[in-house]
Amino acid sequence: MDSTGGQSLYPLHRCKTLHLVRHAQGIHNVAGEKNHDAYSSYGFFDAKLSPLGWKQVHNLRKHVQACGISKSIELVIVSPLLRTMQTAVGAFGGEACTDGVNVPPLMVANTGNSGHPAISSLNCPPFVAVELCRERLGVNACDKRRSIREYRPLFPAIDFSLVENDDDILWTPDIRETDEDVADRGHKFLKWLWTREEKEIAIVTHSAFLFQTLKAFGNDCHPVVKNEICPNFANCELRSMVFIDRSVMGSASSTTNYPGKIPHGLDLPSDLATEKLPEKGLAN
Repeated sequence: MDSTGGQSLYPLHRCKTLHLVRHAQGIHNVAGEKNHDAYSSYGFFDAKLSPLGWKQVHNLRKHVQACGISKSIELVIVSPLLRTMQTAVGAFGGEACTDGVNVPPLMVANTGNSGHPAISSLNCPPFVAVELCRERLGVNACDKRRSIREYRPLFPAIDFSLVENDDDILWTPDIRETDEDVADRGHKFLKWLWTREEKEIAIVTHSAFLFQTLKAFGNDCHPVVKNEICPNFANCELRSMVFIDRSVMGSASSTTNYPGKIPHGLDLPSDLATEKLPEKGLAN
């Protein structure tokens, strides 16, 4: 029986902190509000951020700097689509590039005809593109990515080495990924996270991917907690979660636990001592 009132206790090294972010407003979001068919239009192929979306990114950047997340994250994982990569580097990247600094930028100037200046990778965590956290695949042209060879010059400091194919072979024009398939892909993504050593990770991804992945969680919690996990994300919304390894999938050992008894000495707990040597009655 759980006598802790619904509270749980887990070893720190079996937890990760995930900062989940949906991309900022894209031009396809604007068009789709007026006509849902716009999502499948090739006019919105690999949709970029809208001007409003860039304003949302700048406000998110102010927030992550003010609350300290920008200093504590060890890794940024991003879906390899234009709008997610623009959001990720804008929110978690460095300042504008400075002449004379010999590091590749996270994003070159005017990427996606944005008019946005280049973004530096100086003093930033690694940025890694991962296809498992892409948006629902198929039919909608806004969710089809460009080739990696097109992205590399635009985002020089993003690591694309985990993307297996240069061209987008996952997206198909006539078959839309089911809810179950998206959820299954999301759970594979979470399992993959446990192969990473980083403990605090930002993930910039998409609404359907987040919703279908997260809806399986929180069923053993109070409804208020479930509702904090699962609702649809707004554009550029960030939610911070603690991800717990209950099944010992991860192999990491604690970096903070300390074994004690250095130097070695007698340390029999008093309770055990009492059990082994019960107090004798006073002599008459």
